[in-house]
Amino acid sequence: MKYYKVIEKIEFKGITLGIIINRNFSQEGIQFFTNDIDSQQLGYMNRPEGYEIKPHRHNLVQREVHLTQEVLFIKSGKVRVDFYSNEQEYLESRILYKGDVILLSDGGHGFKMLEPCEIIEVKQGPYCGERDKVRFKPVDDSLINLK
Repeated sequence: MKYYKVIEKIEFKGITLGIIINRNFSQEGIQFFTNDIDSQQLGYMNRPEGYEIKPHRHNLVQREVHLTQEVLFIKSGKVRVDFYSNEQEYLESRILYKGDVILLSDGGHGFKMLEPCEIIEVKQGPYCGERDKVRFKPVDDSLINLK
């Protein structure tokens, strides 16, 4: 079995803006890509047949969430993700493909569908409508910095 360690953190001034888990990533066991204190946890599990996770439920624990974070699973297609600082300054872009996963944890972000896409999104709730975000002008395509 071939293993890929294809994880990328997008950072700006010491702040993690996003974590991309490439569709080819594979390793045995469990790995979390976030810290225990992060308000959105992102992990990966690869367990053999017969492995058991004991039945459990989660306790009511009061948490304080200050920033909406989201995880996107690219089910099909090809999408460009544009990363921005918290000051709405364009920084750089990445291309995501079918099977890729991204955690958007801070800063700003925008998307351009390069092919028809299906995307599954998971984020904290409840959703607060327009109070939940600030919209701003996207970067011009001529200025895209793909890494």
